[in-house]
Amino acid sequence: MNTMELIRRRRSVRTFDGRALSPETLREILAFSEKQDNPYGIPIQWRLLDAGKQGLSSPVISGTETFLAGKMKRLPHAEEAFGYTFEKIILHLEAMGIGTTWIAGTMNRKAFEQAMALDADEVMPCVTPLGYPAERMSLKETLMRKGVRAESRMAFRELFFDGSFDRPLTEETAGPRREALEMVRLAPSAVNKQPWRVVIRGNAAHFYEKKGKGYISADGWDIQKIDMGIALYHYSLGMCEKTPDVRLMDRKPELDAPEGLTYIASILTGEATA
Repeated sequence: MNTMELIRRRRSVRTFDGRALSPETLREILAFSEKQDNPYGIPIQWRLLDAGKQGLSSPVISGTETFLAGKMKRLPHAEEAFGYTFEKIILHLEAMGIGTTWIAGTMNRKAFEQAMALDADEVMPCVTPLGYPAERMSLKETLMRKGVRAESRMAFRELFFDGSFDRPLTEETAGPRREALEMVRLAPSAVNKQPWRVVIRGNAAHFYEKKGKGYISADGWDIQKIDMGIALYHYSLGMCEKTPDVRLMDRKPELDAPEGLTYIASILTGEATA
């Protein structure tokens, strides 16, 4: 299965069939997670958690008691780094046939943070349950997906731009970057808000966050920057299939951005091929 097929196939899973993952599979998951890095160089500690033994709960999850969680220092770009790294793991788990879903708020956060032995200068951004998807979704899961229109995505031309924000980019004019941008379009995000806006200029893709209300905590933590990290990873992954020269740059370009958009980062590539 190629990368695009994997991204198209994956969905958030909240209803599991009750089968426990084997100890060997859990060791493999943890070993893989611990090896993953991100372009910001921010380390993340990963742990497997047992809901039954550690008193954890999430009202939206049924059929599994196993979770994977990560913690990290509160540093600049921690949100993007977490989204980038966690999505690597999420797609690897999908390839293994293991169901996942990003959970940031619908859980007993205090209990999860205690299980992670969180220090005062650390944050546990998100967790995912781990297990095998049930044959049928629960009614609660079906309603949740309907509520956020989980199957829908914004149009290509609403998200991507050619040189400036007043020139929409289309699938026909995107050239060799079309598939990588489509991977971004299909990326998961908190309540499916799709906060990324991308301007293609030369060999650079400039990523901006369209900020929504209610996604920034009192201490400044921005949940939508995690979504931006996911988008950065999807684009990098897609472009790596075109050229080996893919790198992140954190230098704001000279672009006039509409109000409400915040620059996040740029992905530079070598000469892409069609």
